[in-house]
Amino acid sequence: MIDKTREIALKILYKIDKENAYSNIALNEEIKENRKKIEEKDIGLISEIVYGVTSWRLTIDEVIKKYSKIKIKKISPWILNILRMGIYQIIFLDKIPKSAAVNESVNLAKRYGHSSSSNFVNAILRKIEKNDYEEFFQIKDDKERISKTTSMPIWIIEELLKNNNIKEVEEICKNSNIKPKITIRINNLKTNKEEIAQKIKEKNIEYKETEYEDFLILEKVKNIENLDLFKNGFFTIQDISAGQTAKILNPQKGEYVLDACSAPGGKTTYMAEIMQNEGKIIAWDIYEHRTNLIEENAKRLGIKIIETKVRDASIYNENLKEKFDKILLDVPCLGIGVIKRKPDIKWQRKIEDVEEITRIQKNILNNCSKYLKKGGELVYSTCSILKEENEDIIFKFIEENNNFKVVENSMINILPENEKDGFFICKLQKT
Repeated sequence: MIDKTREIALKILYKIDKENAYSNIALNEEIKENRKKIEEKDIGLISEIVYGVTSWRLTIDEVIKKYSKIKIKKISPWILNILRMGIYQIIFLDKIPKSAAVNESVNLAKRYGHSSSSNFVNAILRKIEKNDYEEFFQIKDDKERISKTTSMPIWIIEELLKNNNIKEVEEICKNSNIKPKITIRINNLKTNKEEIAQKIKEKNIEYKETEYEDFLILEKVKNIENLDLFKNGFFTIQDISAGQTAKILNPQKGEYVLDACSAPGGKTTYMAEIMQNEGKIIAWDIYEHRTNLIEENAKRLGIKIIETKVRDASIYNENLKEKFDKILLDVPCLGIGVIKRKPDIKWQRKIEDVEEITRIQKNILNNCSKYLKKGGELVYSTCSILKEENEDIIFKFIEENNNFKVVENSMINILPENEKDGFFICKLQKT
């Protein structure tokens, strides 16, 4: 009999692999579709397998290469993902017995392949040992060792080496496989940190203080969006690093502010809270369904100063010249700083994408900088940590626009770590 949990995980992995689906979206869709057939504990295992296999794919494939006479490209996508799931459970999940991982994988192979497929899966998985992964640590070449022990494509490692040393790059790559923390931002329009901490305690949810005044880290919490505290807008879910973009821009009450790449609205709503719901924020996104998300977030949080518009920030609008006091540009990027949240980035992005994304970033910065009043301030940020997307863009812009300067001590590189995403933030002033 087929285990429903693992079959759902397999279908999600197939979508990520063959249809370039985003792991979080594919996971949510499949769970929604099968809600009546699975229990809460099953959802945990499905998520564990999907994110685990997606995160560790390169390393797992290296293990497959060691034992398979058939080249990976020649293995059917269904059978390949069944193998990946089996290997992930054997090497990385201590609570699942090897026999269970092998047997369930063989059962899946019978349904999604033919008899020789199930024999192939059985033969390979029975050879797998935990130390198959450990042996990669003995590799002498630094880049190859880091790639195979952290499951990071070589091209990303080489890009990171442009502005980090080898030890830092290894640490970044290790952190990319850590399970992300759930961080909440307290809505000071409705409550305060002490009150929220008390209410969370009453619900028996463990939390951890942070050095950032509006943020708490929650431990072992499930279905956070079902909590009354969330539904009633007492807090929102936001990573600390992402929140710092709004904090560094520091918009004031009564100011006219542009958030040019705003959906789903985490940074937009934080700016509104900092402004104490007084002034005006114009929030753009190129898709209407995404501006709707901003409006939903604002409504839940009790924010009334955000006006959304469907607009492409890369297209210049002469009517907006020197209209805004402050501008936030959290531009589209490769997302290398948030790989632990979106592990599919490692397999869907390519080195060729760097040129295309930096062209868009330059365009948005050049256009939107013209909308800033003299003396106004602009924050440029990305959730990427590649030099080409960050410092190179800023230095080139300053070189070509001598009426802008970097505000002192405001160019910040946040490397991904246990409790924070990787981010780049830089504040510019129009002189």
